[in-house]
Amino acid sequence: MKAQLAELEKEATRVLSAVAHGDALEAFRVKYLGKKGLLTAFMKKVGTLPAHERPEVGRKANLLKRELADRFRKKQEDLAARKTGGAAGLDVTLPGREPACGRLHPITQVILEVCRIFARMGFRVVKGPNVELDFYNFEALNIPKDHPARDMQDTFYVSDNTVLRTHTSPIQVRVMEKQQPPVSVIAPGKVYRRDSDVSHTPMFHQVEGLLVDKDVSFGDLKGTLTGFVHQMFGKDTALRFRPSFFPFTEPSAEVDIRCVICKGEGCRTCSHTGWLEILGSGMVDPEVYGFVGYDPEVYTGFAFGMGIERIAMLKYGIDDIQLFFRNDMRFLRQF
Repeated sequence: MKAQLAELEKEATRVLSAVAHGDALEAFRVKYLGKKGLLTAFMKKVGTLPAHERPEVGRKANLLKRELADRFRKKQEDLAARKTGGAAGLDVTLPGREPACGRLHPITQVILEVCRIFARMGFRVVKGPNVELDFYNFEALNIPKDHPARDMQDTFYVSDNTVLRTHTSPIQVRVMEKQQPPVSVIAPGKVYRRDSDVSHTPMFHQVEGLLVDKDVSFGDLKGTLTGFVHQMFGKDTALRFRPSFFPFTEPSAEVDIRCVICKGEGCRTCSHTGWLEILGSGMVDPEVYGFVGYDPEVYTGFAFGMGIERIAMLKYGIDDIQLFFRNDMRFLRQF
């Protein structure tokens, strides 16, 4: 049987060296290494040998099986590399895979659309720091340390005089410090507040705008925001201005649009009122001009601010703000 084993090794080596494609290699495996292959059949015969011959012949048979298995795997790798021009493991016969194309996040898309709309009206995009001084975030906006409006902000404090900005209005103050009227800017960016539920997150995005010049009126504010709403939600979208209060504007107003879900009929989204709030606005309070050196007898202006997540939820009919931050590809692929 030793001679038979040597002959089997010689034959298998010759056949394997001549293999030139995958089908022949598979035929080799079945013939020599398979469950019904020649080597398996030989090893079954070892049990018929005299007891003193079995250990040596069995050891040599197992060693040959391991060597042939190693040579088989090496041949398999060589054929794969040759087939793919050196790219081992790549099967060019498989169907092609279309590469995944990246898309802008829906929040980024809405920010860019808002910026484009106001840019067409002559507003310039400006940016500022996320970590802001208390002076710019509150005091220069007519919100002193003892003002109750600070409670509405629910602020993250870095230190006694430093905060994570609660709105992007501080950028407007910084711009006015460096530039005399006319001023027309919008300030998009991230803002931070201690709030989290289906309609709020601790970090969200705002776009705030400012226009200061001579003879600016509330009518200019209404015309600007009406134009924005019609370009963002459609020219047939109805809107209304409601009196409100903000420390840095007087008079102040909130802007509602006809519910985009029920078209004003009343639904759960609009609390059955037919209207949805989208932004706050107003004429700049003359007290603010005192912090930047503007003469309130000469200049007037208006300011407005909106939450981008809120705009995106209304624009796309989304009822949970946290979907924007979960990175669920099933959600993101829709945009």
